[in-house]
Amino acid sequence: MKAMILAAGLGNRMRPLTDHTPKPLLEVAGKPLIVYHIEKLAAVGCSEVIINIAHLGYQIPEALGDGSKWGVKITYSDEQEEGALESLGGILKALPLLGDETFVVVNGDVWSDYAFDPTIVLDDKLAHLILVDNPAHNTKGDFALVDTQVHRDGVDKLTFSGIGYYNPKLFKNQPYGSAPLAPLLREAMDLGKVSGEYYEGVWRDIGTPERLDEINKEIEE
Repeated sequence: MKAMILAAGLGNRMRPLTDHTPKPLLEVAGKPLIVYHIEKLAAVGCSEVIINIAHLGYQIPEALGDGSKWGVKITYSDEQEEGALESLGGILKALPLLGDETFVVVNGDVWSDYAFDPTIVLDDKLAHLILVDNPAHNTKGDFALVDTQVHRDGVDKLTFSGIGYYNPKLFKNQPYGSAPLAPLLREAMDLGKVSGEYYEGVWRDIGTPERLDEINKEIEE
């Protein structure tokens, strides 16, 4: 299974830390956020990793190289000229690199002990999302999970972790350009084409300097 790490965001909420460093290179316990993802992907056999880059993007290849350090092949999808294309736009640009089979995508600014599952194959589904408990900054949640089916609305909505498995068919006929992923996922949910699972392990959205401090303190303790 190929993997993509979304690492092109501007990191505005993380300023001033991101004025000189792209958010995925900010460190948790002395290690860049993005390296945790690479290590976990390598551990389950995902040997090809695509990383999109934009804001201060040149720093990421400088830091990670070709991935050989972790036993993976890293390919970069460069959005520096266009500016960040958001989640859907970034995936669309990288789609030729991701192939024709199910692939996994993870946001570069989350930290979790979730173990990626390269055995997931989406046959009649278009996406499979990992959902988590709602954090303090997203108390209303994003999507509802009923058994293994994900719905746009419902009681006890959960938060989308930023980790998802995708069928390339989901992106068929989508126009190239900057766009978020959530609206496309909601359309697929209405068709009954999105499955999901609840993950109760450790997950953090490292979106602000305060949250970065919190996770570092937790690990230290």
